[in-house]
Amino acid sequence: MLILTREDILKVFSMRDAIEADKKAFVLHTEGSAVVPLRINIDNDARDGQIMFMPAYVGGALNAGGVKIVSCFTGNREKGLPVIPATMAVVDGETGVVSAILDGTTLTQLRTAAISGAAIELLANPDASVGALFGTGGQAPAQLEALMTARRLSEVRVYDALEGRARTFAEQYAPLAGKFGTKLIPAATPKEAVTGADVVTAVTTSREPVFDAADIKDGCHVTGVGAYTPEMREIPAELFARASRIFVDNREAVLAEAGDFIIAEREGKFSPDMISGELGELILGRVEGRRSPQDVTIMKTVGFATLDVVAAAEIVKKAKAAGAGVEVAM
Repeated sequence: MLILTREDILKVFSMRDAIEADKKAFVLHTEGSAVVPLRINIDNDARDGQIMFMPAYVGGALNAGGVKIVSCFTGNREKGLPVIPATMAVVDGETGVVSAILDGTTLTQLRTAAISGAAIELLANPDASVGALFGTGGQAPAQLEALMTARRLSEVRVYDALEGRARTFAEQYAPLAGKFGTKLIPAATPKEAVTGADVVTAVTTSREPVFDAADIKDGCHVTGVGAYTPEMREIPAELFARASRIFVDNREAVLAEAGDFIIAEREGKFSPDMISGELGELILGRVEGRRSPQDVTIMKTVGFATLDVVAAAEIVKKAKAAGAGVEVAM
């Protein structure tokens, strides 16, 4: 069994690799090559943390299964621990033997950010140059890299509801942004972050919209990442009426889990027939994407385990080729 740490993964698997792996996973999902039960969410006694189990099997040439155990404990930030710790087990589809254990936190950060990257590549205007990033938690650095990988951005405005965090983040990740020729700008308000932005990514645990729909310009692409329960939402319900095209990663999962849609539907501002399609359908050419430079487009993701299995399998293949990781006998 191969053990891969964060360092092992980052040595062999880039954001570009992650985006291409996610696109492959979207297609496999749409083609019906994957078996993906809905995520199991379990709250702890104090109801200040949640433990999730995400199993999947992907057939065909991949022939692999897996389960990711991922948690969300917001109090971990003060303890110096990841807010979203995770571990991924990869299961051989021929033998049922666990063939690899990966640092699931790094896997989650890469494959989740790559969803945004893939959506931006497929839906944002090609000349997008200004980005906005909401949230500065554990997933934010990878989301920033995905933004800059998918489009040549001159600047990214960063906003966080906690005072001082946006400025600290901008200072810490200025060297990463510099590699892409991008300037990081801490924003004092949500309006300052999104006004004039061509692409917006929200990756927070908010229970209220993180920006005003009226501040989104025509032609903007918005990706909602952080809200993954019926109580959470980042995207204002009023934006759905303005959006020309609305996409999701997994229709069943999003409609069951995403508060962005569930709350908006309860308010009479959204209905499932407003969804243009899944990203896999767009990649396969089964549905139309952006129709004009003025279109507002939305991508909502809650993540699903096919993404983990495909990305983990790609990482394992690259790690074995590079001699990375440690083989252990159980």
